[in-house]
Amino acid sequence: MASARTPRTADDGSGSRRKSSTAATLGDVATHAGVSPATVSRVLAGNYPVSRSARQRVLRSIRELNYVANTHARALAGVQTKTIAFVLADVRGPSFAEAAHGVEQEAARLGWLCLIGTTQGDRERELAIVRLMREQRAGAVVLIGGVADADDYNEQMTELAYSLRAAGSLLVLCGRPPLATGVPAAVIGYDNEEGAYAITSHVLAQGHRRILFLGGEERHTTSLGRLEGYSRALNTFGVEFDPSLVEHGVFTRASGYQLTKKRLTGARDFTAVFAATDVMAAGVYAAVNEAGLSVPDDISIVGYDDIELAQDLRPRMTSVHVPYEELGRTAAKVAADEDHKREDWPGLQVTLKTHVVVRDSVARLD
Repeated sequence: MASARTPRTADDGSGSRRKSSTAATLGDVATHAGVSPATVSRVLAGNYPVSRSARQRVLRSIRELNYVANTHARALAGVQTKTIAFVLADVRGPSFAEAAHGVEQEAARLGWLCLIGTTQGDRERELAIVRLMREQRAGAVVLIGGVADADDYNEQMTELAYSLRAAGSLLVLCGRPPLATGVPAAVIGYDNEEGAYAITSHVLAQGHRRILFLGGEERHTTSLGRLEGYSRALNTFGVEFDPSLVEHGVFTRASGYQLTKKRLTGARDFTAVFAATDVMAAGVYAAVNEAGLSVPDDISIVGYDDIELAQDLRPRMTSVHVPYEELGRTAAKVAADEDHKREDWPGLQVTLKTHVVVRDSVARLD
C-alpha cells in the first residue's frame, strides 16, 4: 500500500508508471525524488543552486507524477511566470490578428508567455478580464482597439491602471486615447486622424467633392478620430462638411454592405465612399457590384487598415496602412521594460506613422 506521502500509481501496460486521479503535491515530488521539498522549490524557481543529479531526479519525478505547480503559491513566493495578456474584441479581425502576432512574437523573443482574451466589444467583460489578469499577476495587460468614450468606464480603467502599477504590472493601451494626464499606463498608438486626413485628401485631389463616410459607432474613439481627419481634409480643400454624408454602423463587412445598399436605393448623391475599415469597404464593394455599378468608374472606394483584403479586392483598393504588427511588438517591448516600475515613471506615449497606399479604386473626375 502506498504511503500517505506517495501518490498512487498504476502500470499502463507499457512498463511506465502513471499517476492516479489524485493530484500530486510538491511533497509527493520530494518523496519520489528523494530530496527535500525546499530542493523541489529551488528546481521549480530555477534561480537557486541545485546539484545536477538532484535536479535530474526532481525533473524526472515531475514528469512521472504529472505534477502541476500551484501558480498562486509560486507567485506568493516571488516566483512569477512572466506573462503578457493581450485583450481584443474579436480574434477573427485581421488587423488585430496582426497585432496579436506581433505581441506573441516579441513576447517569445523575450521569454514571456502571451495570453489572449476576447471581449466581443463588451466594456464590462473587458474590465473583468483586466481585473482577472491583475489577480493572476500578469506582467502586463495590453488592450487594443478603440472603445466607446464614457466617463464611468474611463474612471474604472484608471483605477485598474493604478492597481496594476501597485502589483508591479503595466496597463498598455494600443490604438486608443490615453486615460488622463499622469495615469501610469503606456499608450502605443498610430496617427489615426492623420491617416484619415491623408486618404480623404487623396480622394479630394482626384476631383471628388461628395464623399460618403461610413464609420463605426458614434462615440467609438477610432471612428471619431477617422471622422475628424475626414472633416479636416474637407475644410482644407474648401468643401463644406455635410452631415448627411456620414453614416454610422459597426466595423463589419455586413455593416458596410447594408449602409451602402441603403444609400443606393435612392438618388445617388456621392461619387466616392470612405469606409472606416477595409472590412467595411469589402461590404461596400459587394453592394456596389450588386447594384450593377462599377468601381471606380461609377463609385470610388477607399478603406483604412491596409490588410491583405485590400489587395485581394478587384480593383485593388486604396487604403491607409497601419503597422499593426509593429504596434504589437512595441507594446510587448514596453511591457517587458522594467523602467515602468520606477516610482517617478511618468507614463509613456508612442505614436507610429501611417501612410496611404494608392491602388486602383479611385477614379479621377475631370
